[in-house]
Amino acid sequence: MSIRATLERWNIDPYLIALVSMVALASVFPVRGQAAVDFSHATTIIIGLLFFLYGARLSREAIVQGLSHWRLHTVILASTFVLFPLLGLGFRVLTPDVLPVPLYMGLLLVCTLPSTVQSSIAFTSIAGGNVPAAVCAASASSLLGIFITPLLVALLMRAHGGMSFGAIEGIIEQLLLPFLAGQVARQWIGGFLSRHKGLTGLVDRGSILLIVYGAFSEGVVHGIWHQVDWQSLLAVGVANAALLALVLTITTFASRRLGFSRADEITIVFCGSKKSLAAGIPIVNVLFPANSVGVMLLPLILFHQIQLMVCATLARRYAAQAQDSSRRLADSGGVAVVR
Repeated sequence: MSIRATLERWNIDPYLIALVSMVALASVFPVRGQAAVDFSHATTIIIGLLFFLYGARLSREAIVQGLSHWRLHTVILASTFVLFPLLGLGFRVLTPDVLPVPLYMGLLLVCTLPSTVQSSIAFTSIAGGNVPAAVCAASASSLLGIFITPLLVALLMRAHGGMSFGAIEGIIEQLLLPFLAGQVARQWIGGFLSRHKGLTGLVDRGSILLIVYGAFSEGVVHGIWHQVDWQSLLAVGVANAALLALVLTITTFASRRLGFSRADEITIVFCGSKKSLAAGIPIVNVLFPANSVGVMLLPLILFHQIQLMVCATLARRYAAQAQDSSRRLADSGGVAVVR
C-alpha cells in the first residue's frame, strides 16, 4: 500500500504531515540572527500576498446570491463567531492546572477564527448538503473573519492579558489592505486565478509552510519546547476534540429544532464547525509577538487535523444514511421526502 493510500485510509491530511515536518525542521535547524530578520520581512510580504490572492479569488456574486437564505447564514455565523468563543471562555477552567496559559490562549484563538472554505464545501457535498449555501456561507465567514476575528481576539485576549487593541493596525496593513487590493484586481486577474487553481493552491500552501517554519524557528530560539511537555500537548488535543464535539452536537440539535431541511442541517453542521488554518496562521503571526507565535499555533494545527478526521467520517455517515433511506424507499415503492 502506498503512503498516499495509507494516509487516505486513516483520514490524515498530507498537508498536516508537511506542517509537522516544518515544525520538526525548525526544531533542529531554526533560522537565527540576521537571517531571522530577513525571513521576518519575507513573511510579511508572504502574508500580504496570501490575502491579496484571497481577495482576488473571492466571488462577491456568490455572497450576494446566498444572502437570501439569511436564517441559515445567521446560524452558521453565530456558531463561528459566538458559540465557539463562548465555549472557549468556558475552557478557562482548565488553566493553569491542566492547560498552560500560552496553550489556552492558542485554543481561545482557534475559537475566534473564520470557517474554512474548501473543506466546508467538500464535506457538505460528500454528505449531500446544500452546496450553493455552503459556498456562500464559507465565503462570507472568510470575508467577515478579516474584521471580526481581530476584534474577538482583542476583546477576549485583552481580558486575559494577551494583547491590546493596537494590534488592529497590523491587521489593517497586512491583511485588510491586501485583501481589498485583491478585490479591486479581481476584474483583471480573477479569470487567470480560476483557470490555475493548482498554482494558486501551491502558493497558498507553500506560503503557510514558510510562515510556520519561521514562527517555530522563533519559538525554538526562545525555548518553546521547554515551555510545552507531552502532557500539555495531550491535554490541548483532548480539549480540541471536546470543543469540536460540543459544536457538532449543538449545531445538529439547533438546526433540527429550528426546522431546517436535512440538506441545510448538513451545511450548518459542516460550515459552522470548521476553523481555518490558512487564515489563522497569518493572523497569529500578525497579532502576537514573534516569540509566542510557535506555541500558540499548536492548538490550531491539532484542531485542523481533528476536524478533518472527524468531519470526513461524519460526512460519509450522512451520505450512507441518505443511500440507505433511498434504498428502503425504492424497495417499498415509496417516494422519498427529505426533511
